[in-house]
Amino acid sequence: MVSPAIALAFLPLLLTMIIRYRYYFVLLYRAVLIRWVRDCLTGLSREERAFQYILTHATPGDAQSILDTFDHWCSKVEFISHIGPKKGKILDRLLQEHCPITVLELGTHCGYSTVRIARSLPIGARIYSVEMDERNAQVAEKIIRLAGFDEDMVELIVRPSDEVIPRLREDFGVERLDLVFMDHWKRCYLPDLQLLEGSGLLGEGSIILADNVIFPGAPNFLRHARRSGLYEVRVHRATLEYIRGIRDGMAELTFLGIK
Repeated sequence: MVSPAIALAFLPLLLTMIIRYRYYFVLLYRAVLIRWVRDCLTGLSREERAFQYILTHATPGDAQSILDTFDHWCSKVEFISHIGPKKGKILDRLLQEHCPITVLELGTHCGYSTVRIARSLPIGARIYSVEMDERNAQVAEKIIRLAGFDEDMVELIVRPSDEVIPRLREDFGVERLDLVFMDHWKRCYLPDLQLLEGSGLLGEGSIILADNVIFPGAPNFLRHARRSGLYEVRVHRATLEYIRGIRDGMAELTFLGIK
């Protein structure tokens, strides 16, 4: 049995750890514990609960209203990891600067980033949004259509990304990708980037924007991007969406072309 004196000696260390990692404890509470309890109580997934809230609080056909309602739900009700409003401004700026016509999104999740991208695209542009989870894809489809974007602008593909990328040209007639947004499983970032390099769909000036490269992190992806000589690389420092105090970042890769 540990004596009171020994326990007391470890108390300052314990308090220091709690203070230092307090934001991670908040994340654990909001992203895991609250989700588990509400999953049990409601019988609905977190994503389905988000859709119900958006359906009753947002204005149909108004993309900004959809995003604002989503942001309120994620910051005040339940945590969902997506790009969020602060890092979203970086995405908005890139869309305004480059005016992409063909966009590939890897990781639709609930459709937040899909709506954010779609509202900024020029007439005639098209998004191919890839989501492997069928239940999440059903929610995303409803949110995207609620925001006013039809199948001519946003095509939702419910398959794993490593199956979709090699068949984009054959199955969907894609000849070039102007912008790729990655926000799916971080372990897939590097293999999917290499698939894109081998597909011939990246042209000089194509942009790859990858979220959460600091937390949870994608070190192998960043290492390859920096060492390959194929990209101009910039990391936008930020914090994790809806949780202050946890450092994160987005990687912006500009494809220089195959040498």
